[in-house]
Amino acid sequence: MAQKIKLSTIAETLGVSTATVSLALRDSPLVAETTRERIKEKARALGYIYNRRAASLRTRRSGIIGVVVRDIINPFYAEILGAIESELDRSRQTFILSNHYDSVEKQRNFIETLLQLGGDGVIMSPAIGTPAADIRLAEENGMPAILVARSVDNVDVPTFRGDDAYGVSLATNHLIGLGHRTIAMVGGSDHTSTGRDRYRGYTDALDRAGIPVDESLRIPGPRTKQGGFEAAVHFLSMRQKPTAAVCWNDLVAIGLMSGIARAGAIVGRDVSVTGYDDLEEAAIATPALTTVWNRQADVGRSAARALLDKLSGSSEPNGLHLIKPEMRIRQSTGPLKLAVLHGREGRQA
Repeated sequence: MAQKIKLSTIAETLGVSTATVSLALRDSPLVAETTRERIKEKARALGYIYNRRAASLRTRRSGIIGVVVRDIINPFYAEILGAIESELDRSRQTFILSNHYDSVEKQRNFIETLLQLGGDGVIMSPAIGTPAADIRLAEENGMPAILVARSVDNVDVPTFRGDDAYGVSLATNHLIGLGHRTIAMVGGSDHTSTGRDRYRGYTDALDRAGIPVDESLRIPGPRTKQGGFEAAVHFLSMRQKPTAAVCWNDLVAIGLMSGIARAGAIVGRDVSVTGYDDLEEAAIATPALTTVWNRQADVGRSAARALLDKLSGSSEPNGLHLIKPEMRIRQSTGPLKLAVLHGREGRQA
């Protein structure tokens, strides 16, 4: 068996102290940058592997952060995770990622595993139905928790989200300003704080404009492109004949636009559609999607910084931190016109 490379081996080879080697490998500013790079290069050449377990015994920190979200395949979460990773990289933190797919049990198992590994903290977009006790489990065992995208009642930890009610009200007001009065809400669920807030933004905008809220114009559920595409049949067959749709997210909106186009209507002329999140795909969709930029990267960055601050002894105030979204107006929305959908004339306000 090959002999294990030790810090003292690197130190003797370079003629420096073991303490200097240890500090250099931890990127300490106490060691000059040229010396740090020389030590790191020699460590790589000798095949030295940093012993994280031994270091954690000395520092009581593992350098491991857990991140758990619903589904990394969703570009919304991918953008948040990219920002989290960039921030953690600056502090040489390693993160372990898990998808919970809205399974509370899977999420709980991940938290317990992190605790067993001595994780320093966890950033969570909590699963639907997450009990406050699961987050307290992490906090009470010395592993700070930060929430993103979703909130959990009766939990006092820093939570970073886009202001969803405000964001959807921007989209709804945009459609109202174009003359639309029969506006459907497509997608989402009341089972999450995000879903409740986005629907509230929609109803509040209608109320302020003096437009009655009609529950029959709501199509709850869809969160994917396939879901939006399938919802198009329901949307086009509604008795109220909506001339516009506020969609839960960009994926739903793009799917809905495809379904509407397949039925022979033209999005942006016959029907107006808005999305939410401003994913990369939104700007290159056909037509280009009018949407709300939810500033996902800012959410991820803020959450990572808040956790690093907690670990360094300073602290972001607990509670909800809302980040203001912005409107992105493109081709999928237009002024209300007398539209013909499947031979039926849309209602003029």
